[in-house]
Amino acid sequence: MAIHPIDYRYGTAEMKRVWSQENRLAKLLQTEAALARAEADMGLIPADAAEIISESISSVKAERVDEIEAEIHHDMMAVVTAISEQCRDDAGKWVHFGATSNDILDTATALQIRDAIDILEDKLKNLLEVLLDKADAHKLTVCCGRTHGQIGVPTTYGLRFAIWASEISRHLDRLYQLTPRATVGQMTGAVGTQAAFGKSGILIQKLTMQHLGIGAVDVSNQIIQRDRHAEFVMWMANTVTTLDKIGIEVRTLQRSEIAEIEESFGKKQVGSSTMPHKRNPIKSEQICGLARIVRAMVEPELLNNTLWDERDLTNSSSERVIFPEACVLTDHILKLGINVIENLKFYPENIRRNLELLRGLNMGEAIMIELAKRGVGRQEAHELVRTAAMKAHDTGQHFKTVLLETPEIARYLTAIDIENLVNPDRYIGTAVEQVEVLVAKLREAYSL
Repeated sequence: MAIHPIDYRYGTAEMKRVWSQENRLAKLLQTEAALARAEADMGLIPADAAEIISESISSVKAERVDEIEAEIHHDMMAVVTAISEQCRDDAGKWVHFGATSNDILDTATALQIRDAIDILEDKLKNLLEVLLDKADAHKLTVCCGRTHGQIGVPTTYGLRFAIWASEISRHLDRLYQLTPRATVGQMTGAVGTQAAFGKSGILIQKLTMQHLGIGAVDVSNQIIQRDRHAEFVMWMANTVTTLDKIGIEVRTLQRSEIAEIEESFGKKQVGSSTMPHKRNPIKSEQICGLARIVRAMVEPELLNNTLWDERDLTNSSSERVIFPEACVLTDHILKLGINVIENLKFYPENIRRNLELLRGLNMGEAIMIELAKRGVGRQEAHELVRTAAMKAHDTGQHFKTVLLETPEIARYLTAIDIENLVNPDRYIGTAVEQVEVLVAKLREAYSL
């Protein structure tokens, strides 16, 4: 019986496989086999025993592990016992030799995190490419810039997409930087001294991780320190917050009163059970809603680093929820984000309508700057334009009409000057060049 929406509503099959019970067991078995091989390499256990252990893990069944755990109430010992049952010639007595539970558990988690990162990296690069394509395609699409929810001077849709793309590129860089810190295993024994391995402990740890293809901790106690995992969870929270920000902007710009862009809407899609006309931005809303859940994982994972002495068990139960849920939802949010951006519909007539909505008032800065260039002090120019803007706002006149009727302004600017200055297409600064430089830079940097 499915209970959690991840089971039936959210998440991709590939990310769910990483955190499935079956894959978790596979990673634990893989780690036990790698440990046995490393110990055999160092002469700590017989070579034939390591070979038998490695062969036997394929015969271990999840059902049997569950049966044993139900009896002994210890998840890791259930795995060890299930492996030992499958070993011939007494090789089973060498399973888990010298290790403590978290040597296997934490190392298996590192393998899962590595696989999750591979999936997230691919989707991030895909999202980056989609954003860059949109930035390039709309670098000349002039639109209203808004601050405090009010129309300001013009910007371009290309610059908006470029800003988001730049942010996603930083998330990629952070992911590359944190990966070697988050994907490490350990073989340090009961409290980190490696006493059970004798003088071979450091080499056994090194060889085990080489067999698994991941890095090793320098030092640890009974567990890998959770600052590593917290960094990964915080990275996911940071990344989905960017998607949350994009989702909020899409939702804002799709408002009926603005209507500049719109999420794709299927031919048979239903927007409301009672209002047949509705075309709701449900994908963006889902992004924003699920981002809250991922962000909520940050505090418990930070607290998982504050354990008693060499360790306690308070991290274990919460991480069984945090790691799969955060990864599955982050992956899902990225997939949604790609879909939303890739299939956005633009309404050029509404973009232009909104640019002209204030009847020239949004071009006040252009007037002020030009007056300053022509000899009016900047502060005086600001006050002249502000006064004219307030008059235009109160009377409903077009801004350029009020400007021409203001002697202190008409002394410096002709009707043609003002006509040109209130043209939003002529006041986008270096927006186009900024987009072109960024698009070229990031496409080259990430081979897109």
